[in-house]
Order: sequence, then structure tokens, then C-alpha cells
Amino acid sequence: MAQLFKRRANAIAKLSVIGIPLLGLGTWATMFAYARSDFWTRVNVPMEQPVPFSHQHHVAGLGIDCRYCHTSAEDSAFAGIPPTETCMSCHSQVWKDAPVLQPVRDSLQTGRPLRWTRVHDLPDYVYFDHSIHVAKGVGCATCHGQVNEMPLTFKTQELYMRWCLDCHRDPTKFIRPKAQVFNMTYRPAGGGSRSGRELLEVNHIHTAGLTDCYVCHR
Repeated sequence: MAQLFKRRANAIAKLSVIGIPLLGLGTWATMFAYARSDFWTRVNVPMEQPVPFSHQHHVAGLGIDCRYCHTSAEDSAFAGIPPTETCMSCHSQVWKDAPVLQPVRDSLQTGRPLRWTRVHDLPDYVYFDHSIHVAKGVGCATCHGQVNEMPLTFKTQELYMRWCLDCHRDPTKFIRPKAQVFNMTYRPAGGGSRSGRELLEVNHIHTAGLTDCYVCHR
């Protein structure tokens, strides 16, 4: 009986058995690495804005409190983006003719708000309440990084679920006294572990159920 397959068919079959799984594994590894790369997550990448606003200048340089611009940070699920009138409360007198602030002046004259780009923009399927985190002693810098040192604002965390769960599993490493929530230079005494355990009771944090799915997905 004539041979149906050439001898190289055996080599091709062996290569397929090994190569296809390796190709699949390589594809998965590439996608995994890409999803965690700064190119995808935009971590440490300044976001383009209609006006190059510097937190470093306004917070560290001028000492402006976070709540002056983000007025609903303590009371709402959303920290709030300042309206043009907030900017002009200073810039009607300071740098009032600076070319870089022309979009702000145009916004005030036309009544059309500036379209700021959200830096920390969670997916719609994630429920996040800004006010409850502030009320429990989670500092601004814990999630937003040292924005007081940022000439242009960028994310310092990828905002993936594992990052949120790190805090929900053990809040003691992240919480602080409520009076220090807006202190951008706060450092816990003694590393923070002991004071963190004490603050669980002081800040009325109940850890039971913090990692349940419905806490963040409703």
C-alpha cells in the first residue's frame, strides 16, 4: 500500500502539538503584560487638559486646600470638578491676561464649562463613593498619589480591582486620622500598623464584608 503521508508529516504533527499551546500561552502572556503596562493603564502619564493645571503650584506652592476646588469630596460620591467661576475667583486678579488662561476666560464669557479630562475614571460597572472613603480616614494621597508634587496630573495606580482589595482586606495600612485626610505630607508615626488598628475603631470601620462583591458592584 502506498504511503499516504510524507515523512515530514510526523515532524509537522509534533510541532503542532507543541507549537499551538505555546502560541496560545504566548498570546495570553502578551495580552496580560499589555493590560498592565503604562501604555494601557496610563499610569504616570500626564493627561492632556484644556488648561495645563499644576497641582504642584496651587497646592504645594500656594497652599490651597483640596476642598477649595473639589467642593463635594466630603459629601458626594464624586469629588467634583471646579467650575470656571472657582478658577476666576483668583484669576480675575492674578494672571488675568495670561495667554495660557484664555480657555478659562472664554468659558466664563460663553457660559460653556471647560471639558476637563478625568484622570481617575472608573468603569461604569464599579460603584465608588468618594465621601465614605474620606469619612473613614482614607487620605487623598492614598489613592491619588502626591498630587502636590505634580506639575501635570497623572494616575499613580492602575485602579484595578486587586488594588482596591488590598485596602479592603487590610485597611490598617492605609487609613489615617480624619483630621489628616487632606494633609498631603502626612506620615503615620511608627509605620502606621499600630495606629491603623486603633483607627479601625476610632473611624468606625467594620471590616466584615468589605470584600463582598456587592460592595463595589451594584
